[in-house]
Amino acid sequence: MPGVYLTRRALFDVDELDRDSAERWGGQVADQYLADIQAAVERLGELPSLLRSHEGVSLRLRFYRVREHVLICDVMDGDIYVLAIRHARMDLPRRIAELEPQLVHEAEFLHQRIVQSRE
Repeated sequence: MPGVYLTRRALFDVDELDRDSAERWGGQVADQYLADIQAAVERLGELPSLLRSHEGVSLRLRFYRVREHVLICDVMDGDIYVLAIRHARMDLPRRIAELEPQLVHEAEFLHQRIVQSRE
């Protein structure tokens, strides 16, 4: 079973999502939303085939929708790296084009650290 890892950016996105959800809809709704994201991350570990490419967005990145958000992922050596979490209503192709170089760099850096820790 592949490992699923969140980059610092993805962890920041989770914190921001938690804060915003709690502010707008209350703590209980925020907790459920985070539980749904956690369940999605676990599901991807069990079924990485759930990741989808998005034609015209990226040849490398893969995506998985969780409620109103999209997990933006990369896969290296069978492991899944959650790079960012973005709202599904955003202009995903344009935003990914802007972010992709940074996201890929972050994924490769995290991947190297994980590989080194396994040695």
